[in-house]
Amino acid sequence: PRPVPVSAVHKANNATNNQPANTCGSASQADTQEGGGVYGEEFLSGLRGLLCFSVRAHREMADSSLVQKIDQRLPVANEYLLLSGGARDGVLDLNPADLGNYAKGADFDLDFTLLVPALKLHDRNQPVTLDMRHSPPCHSWLSLRLCDNAVLSRWSSLDGCYFAPSLVTDWFWGVVREAVEELRRSPQRGIPTAERLERNGPLTTIVLQAGSSRVLYDLLPVVSFRGWPAVAQGWLTANHFWDGKITEEEAISGFYLLPCCSPGGGRADREWRLAFSRSEVQLKKCIPFPMVQAFQAAKSILAPVLARPRSGLSLYHLRTLLFWACDRLPSAYLSCADPDTPNCPNYFLPQCNMLEHLSDGQALFVARKLACVRSDPLEHLRAAQQAGQLKKELLANANGHGSPGHHSNGIISPSEDKLAQRLQQLVTENPGKSISVFLNPDDVTRPHFRIDDKFY
Repeated sequence: PRPVPVSAVHKANNATNNQPANTCGSASQADTQEGGGVYGEEFLSGLRGLLCFSVRAHREMADSSLVQKIDQRLPVANEYLLLSGGARDGVLDLNPADLGNYAKGADFDLDFTLLVPALKLHDRNQPVTLDMRHSPPCHSWLSLRLCDNAVLSRWSSLDGCYFAPSLVTDWFWGVVREAVEELRRSPQRGIPTAERLERNGPLTTIVLQAGSSRVLYDLLPVVSFRGWPAVAQGWLTANHFWDGKITEEEAISGFYLLPCCSPGGGRADREWRLAFSRSEVQLKKCIPFPMVQAFQAAKSILAPVLARPRSGLSLYHLRTLLFWACDRLPSAYLSCADPDTPNCPNYFLPQCNMLEHLSDGQALFVARKLACVRSDPLEHLRAAQQAGQLKKELLANANGHGSPGHHSNGIISPSEDKLAQRLQQLVTENPGKSISVFLNPDDVTRPHFRIDDKFY
């Protein structure tokens, strides 16, 4: 059935769609990097011990996780969304100043973002109230007055029955940190070790290491919904590049609230930001390959421009432009009354200008940087390509002389090296496909691979 709209202010029932919910410890099919990549559950065995994951999750209920033992607030049957790329890669619309600084190669080898529902409102009989009266577009307060007593008792620290994002992120950071400390005190065979654990705004960032491989996970507590918000109903009536390629049910399978207030000085204790990550995962499957190549080229050039110093923009703005470009940039998007006014409409909520928070100074700084790039785009692309090649050579040399990612004795076990080579071969031979690796914590030498729906 088609999802029932969730009213912006009034209550409504959430409806499920034809996609089955993944239960305890199961990760939804993960996002892919443009042009192919790893969907990856390579290091999820490490997170399984922290959250609700289990190596048997695809067959049966998961064992209790450390987080669940410490504080039983996470939903027992939960559903996670694993996105390829860290928060700094623009997979989510988060405030750039909160993301922290991590460099691929120096700090990690692969990065992912994991959305962890602290509250899952998927029941069609569960009334929901999104209160947008006090927030700018794309933001909302979440009232739990209509929720059952079990939900209210789990979050008894709420202020006035509003689900407070600042309290949720504080709680999540605390329990994950305690769980990591417990794992460090009692390491388990086959479970990657936590090399780093840091908090970056609403994010809990953890770097897991197994052998010579280091994987960074940005963990974010969210509120998960089935259905579609009434405020975004207009998006469904417009023509889009994905029409006829995926069904509407796939495109609007659900949405999230992120613990992120508006950048213009919103209330961190009240405001949540609407996110349509599920839809974005589906839409990216329909992006034409030339557009993917153009995005990657723009990303390689603009990523350093946006990162240093912080400009108030992130790579998520570039991803938004990619979606608009795939829709062939409708005339309403180009016919801005004042072309000098910073304007980047949210793809799902065009009434939300994602650049409205920029000061005149910030806008002028970004405009000058972009003008410099546009003056000679070929030269900037060539420079980005050379920098990428140099980085690969430096990493190759470092790996040959005991890089930080290796064991302290500099020795990589043959099984670890063979697994890395096999995984790289699968990625090369199956571009754009869903590739997962299942590891048994008691025997990491015998991984099981899944490509789309086939196991090997």
